[in-house]
Amino acid sequence: MNRHHWWRDAVIYQVYVRSFLDSTGDGIGDLAGVRAGLPYLKKLGVDGIWLSPFYPSPQHDHGYDVADYRDVDPVFGDLAEFDRLVTAARRLGIRVLLDIVPNHCSSEHPWFRDALAAAPGGPERARFHFAPGRGPDGAEPPNNWHAMFGGPAWTRVTEPDGSPGQWYLHMFTPEQPDWNWREPEVAAEFDRTLRFWLDRGVDGFRIDVAAGLFKHPELPDSPDPEADARTRDSVNPLAWNQPEVHDVWRHWRSVCEEYTARDGRERLLVGEVSVPTAREHARYVRPDELHQAFFFDLLGAPWDADAFRKVISEAMLDIAGTGSTVTWVLNNHDQVRTVTRYGEPAGGSGLGAARARAAALLMLALPGAAYIYQGEELGLPEVVDLPDDVLTDPIFRRTGSRARIRDGCRVPLPWSGQASPFGFTSGAEGAKPWLPQPEYFAEYATHLALADTRSSWHLYRDGLQLRSAMPQLGEGALRWLDTQPGVLAFSRGEGLVCAVNFGTAPVPAPVAGTPLLASGPCPPGVLPGSTAAWWIDGS
Repeated sequence: MNRHHWWRDAVIYQVYVRSFLDSTGDGIGDLAGVRAGLPYLKKLGVDGIWLSPFYPSPQHDHGYDVADYRDVDPVFGDLAEFDRLVTAARRLGIRVLLDIVPNHCSSEHPWFRDALAAAPGGPERARFHFAPGRGPDGAEPPNNWHAMFGGPAWTRVTEPDGSPGQWYLHMFTPEQPDWNWREPEVAAEFDRTLRFWLDRGVDGFRIDVAAGLFKHPELPDSPDPEADARTRDSVNPLAWNQPEVHDVWRHWRSVCEEYTARDGRERLLVGEVSVPTAREHARYVRPDELHQAFFFDLLGAPWDADAFRKVISEAMLDIAGTGSTVTWVLNNHDQVRTVTRYGEPAGGSGLGAARARAAALLMLALPGAAYIYQGEELGLPEVVDLPDDVLTDPIFRRTGSRARIRDGCRVPLPWSGQASPFGFTSGAEGAKPWLPQPEYFAEYATHLALADTRSSWHLYRDGLQLRSAMPQLGEGALRWLDTQPGVLAFSRGEGLVCAVNFGTAPVPAPVAGTPLLASGPCPPGVLPGSTAAWWIDGS
C-alpha cells in the first residue's frame, strides 16, 4: 500500500460518540470514553475513526444542529480532552476524522439569532434562505418543498416588531436552518472552521449532506414536493446536487492539500453524497474534489447475488474510473443495523447474522476503502421495541410515525456484565444510558466477543488482518468469475478468490487444501486453481 495515499484502502470505524462509552456517569458517551476505547479499536485493526458531531448543540438532532462549529459541547468534554484524544490516537496509529455539517446549523447559532433580530433584506438574513410568503398576507410558504424529516421545509418568523414576517428554509427540521452558500460570508466562515480543526491535528472530515449546500437560486416549486419526505433522501433536484457545490469541494481539497504540503500527512475529505446514479456520484470524487464519497448502493441492495454484482460493477466502472477508489459502507447511524436488515425475511432464524457476516467479509474483500459502524463488529441487531416515551429521533417527533426512525441503531454499546448499563457508563449503580439497552445485549457484550473466537468480532478482526497482510486485497481491481446460481465470486490479484454463497448454492465438503477465512464449505468448481480462498457462506 502507498502510505502517502493511506485513505485509498483504509478501513474507518464510525464512533457515534454519545453511544460509545461514557466516562462521567451521566449516561451519555463522551470524548474521554472514546479515548478509553482506542486500545479496543487498535486491537480490532481499523485505520481510523470518524467521530459524530460533539460540538455545542441543543441536540434537537443529536449534534447535527450545530450552535458552534469550533468548540466541544460540555456533555462530551472540552477542547483539552479533544486534544488528548487526538494525541492518544496518533500514538496508536489511528487517524481521526471529524463530522462537519455545512448544509445547515442550529437555530441557536449566533448568526441565525442575528438573522431573526434583523430586518428583512439585511445582510444577517442573507446568510440563510429567507423569503416572503405567498398568498394573502404572505401566509403560505415561498414554495412547496417538504423537509426530509416530515412537514414543510419552511417556517415563518415573527419580525422584531411583532408582525408575521418572512419564512426561512430548513430541509430537515425547523431547528436546522439551511445556510445560503451563495453568500460569500458563509464560505469564509467554514474556511475558518476547517483550519481550526486542522490546526488541532485532525486527519480529515466526513461531510454531512455533501450534495446539499446550494439550492436553485429562484427557489421554484418542485414537481414532486413530497419526494424528500417520502424517501427520506436527497432527491429534490432543486434543493440538492446543484452544480455550484463542486466548487466548494475543490476549494476544500486545496485547503487539505495546503496542510499536507506542510507536513506530508495527507488529509481526507469523505462526503455523504446521496445522488441517483453511480455516474453522478463519481463527479464528487474527481481528482480535484473529494477524496472519497460513501457509496450507499451496496447498503441498499437486496440480499441477492445479481443485485450485489450489479451495484459493485457500476461503482467500479464509474467511480474507480475517476482515479479515486470506491468507499464501501453497509451501515451507519441513520440505517437499520445489518443483522436486522438482512434477517427480516427469516425472523429469528439466525439468517440475518449469517448474511451480515458474509456481507462484512465481502465488503472487506472489495477494492477501495470501507467504513464500519460501531457495534456491527459485535453483530448487534436493531433495537426495534423502544417505547415511544424514550424515542428522540426528530423524525418521530415530526411525523408521529416509527417508520424509518433511527434510535434503534443508536442504543449504547454493551461492554461487559449481565445487565444494563453493561459497562457503558461508569456512574453509580442504577445509572441509565441515554437510550435503554435491552436485556439480550448481554449476549453481545464486548468482553464475551473478544473471548469467543467464533464471534463476529473475531470475524472482523481476522478479515482486517488478512486485508492488511495480503497484497491482493485493498486497493486494486477485481475480475468476476463464472459460478453457479446464487454464488458471487471474483478474483483479487494472483491466487485469491472471494466467493459468497447468497443462500441458494449447495454446501458440499470444502475444497481440499484451501484455507478458509469463514466457516462454510465451498461449492465445487468455484475455486479451480486458486491458492487462497476468501469463502463466505451467507446461507
